Amino acid sequence: MSDTRSAIDRYFSISARGSTIAREIRGGLATFFTMAYIVVLNPLIIANGQDVEGQYIGDGSAPNVALVAAGTAFVAGVMTILMGVVGRVPFAMAAGLGLNAFVTFNIASVMTWEEAMGLVFLEGVIIALLVLTGLRTAIFHAIPAQLKTAISVGIGLFIALIGFVDAGFVRRAEGTPLEMGIAGSLTSWPILVFVVGLLATAAMVARRVKGAILIGIVGSTVLAFVVEAIAQVGSASPENPGGFQLNRPVVPSEPFGFHNPLTLFTEFDPFGGFVRVDLLLAGLFVFTLLITDFFDTMGTVVGVGRQAGLVGEDGALPRTKQILLVDSIGAAAGGAGSVSSNTTYIESAAGVGEGARTGLASVVTGLLFLVAIFFAPLVTMVPYEAAAPALVVVGFLMMTSIRDIDWNDYEISIPAFLAVVIMPFTYSISNGIGVGFIMYVLIKIVKGKAREIHPLLWGVTALFVLYFAIGPIKILFGLS
Repeated sequence: MSDTRSAIDRYFSISARGSTIAREIRGGLATFFTMAYIVVLNPLIIANGQDVEGQYIGDGSAPNVALVAAGTAFVAGVMTILMGVVGRVPFAMAAGLGLNAFVTFNIASVMTWEEAMGLVFLEGVIIALLVLTGLRTAIFHAIPAQLKTAISVGIGLFIALIGFVDAGFVRRAEGTPLEMGIAGSLTSWPILVFVVGLLATAAMVARRVKGAILIGIVGSTVLAFVVEAIAQVGSASPENPGGFQLNRPVVPSEPFGFHNPLTLFTEFDPFGGFVRVDLLLAGLFVFTLLITDFFDTMGTVVGVGRQAGLVGEDGALPRTKQILLVDSIGAAAGGAGSVSSNTTYIESAAGVGEGARTGLASVVTGLLFLVAIFFAPLVTMVPYEAAAPALVVVGFLMMTSIRDIDWNDYEISIPAFLAVVIMPFTYSISNGIGVGFIMYVLIKIVKGKAREIHPLLWGVTALFVLYFAIGPIKILFGLS
């Protein structure tokens, strides 16, 4: 037994990093319970979206939330274990919030799920090649750091808006684009569940309660069950606008069971999207996924690595190439498994806060994700109103980096502002990134600073100009 413990210690450098096996296990548990909400939230976004042909992921004819939940847990488990064993750092991976919304609302709306997830797979392959060739450094320096920050902030606002809309707290109106509640009033029991859940989750996050988001989802779901048992609210419909959205909170007939996540790996088409839509549009989809995924990962790896004391005086992180390679494989695996791109989670900081310093913590977290596969049917009893508070709070957490933008420098703050607000206002992440890039380049040109623009950014901006001009060009030349 001691030999086994010594081998584990040596492989993960546990003692060398001032940790213990017990501390690593505790850190792995903390990370899992902090980010396990993704097993609920990812299916609520992915499984309920329809592609251009009106089909759902899975069997196609109806949402299969439990199957997507199982797939989400499976890919997260495998990739997190791989990160622990290969990267040997306490970083956990799962389907990225923001990226899954982009895949659902932007990409799958113009192509099939197989084609959309094929583009996600392709994005992962490209990132892997960038890691292997060292081009990631060139890309990293091409885009201003504050503009990268704005992308994360804009995605946070987008996610928060999705949460408000899914919960029915914000709805379409006749006189105005949006209104609060039903006819401007918070009159339904499900909205009360959302409000209470949001207040409670936000309070726990403010008090830095570990696992606050997951506790908020569970607590809101329990409240929804109580409300449904007493008030018999029912499911939302045109005749019952005050009913629960998505799922009525009742115990499923089979609360536990195994949904084979490997069935989601049967079909994905990396190149079909280029045939389905314009070559430029498909390319920009891949580019947007790549930029968002790539730079979110870089920020997370450096931030959590610094918190764990793993970043050296030269700013380098041990085994950086292996870490980024596993992360890129996660993007490809998420596409192949139809659960969206998997990325390194900032919630890994929870495990680091509990003392985790090595990849053993990630192995523990990954194993817990694999166990969660057998509890996937439970997500079918979670209504939007119980899960949406988590989306709003995660949106807040993503927005906190807005402080890193210099709002007194108009050369960067105007493009950053446009990137941030256009994402939620147009329901498109790519639109926000594109407008931000174009405005940044334009301001640099009019101020006589064109030489400061990286050559790669010139090319990317030109692609976005062409992307926005596709519609007018088609009209001008009478193209269909």
